Amino acid sequence: MGTKGLEDLFKETLQDVYYAEQEILGSLSELESAAESERLRNAFAHHRGETEGQIARLEQVFRALGEEPSTKKCDGIEGILKEGRSVLREFGGSPAGDAALIASAQAVEHYEITRHGTLRRWAYLFGLDQAAQLLGETLDEESSTDDLLTEIADAMANAKAAALD
Repeated sequence: MGTKGLEDLFKETLQDVYYAEQEILGSLSELESAAESERLRNAFAHHRGETEGQIARLEQVFRALGEEPSTKKCDGIEGILKEGRSVLREFGGSPAGDAALIASAQAVEHYEITRHGTLRRWAYLFGLDQAAQLLGETLDEESSTDDLLTEIADAMANAKAAALD
């Protein structure tokens, strides 16, 4: 095996996050239907639309590199989503249900924030300003979604879940 460099890592990480975004898109409808709060359902629905746009932006980044969009299985997101489904089975429909959904969704958001942030830094390093801008747009959306989930948790979900303790 030849020596791999940062450019190879950039491309593999891009494939990883492209896979992750597609898996996340598939899970957002499940989260939306499981949410009890209308505000949380709306947040998941809105983020589903954003995720579709994020996938399209990743495809633009691939094209900017002269590559066809392709995926590499992301074990990290697979584990996070598996854990989220487990939490949903255990707490769905309970007073802690929305708090559990938010906690699971934030684990996903934090994963995405780290990946997109790293890819953006590397894109700037390689002088791929358009790719960095596209990745930055997604990073901003992921951060805003995380902030919104925190706001919903603080405003209602956590208090409802704690009321039984």
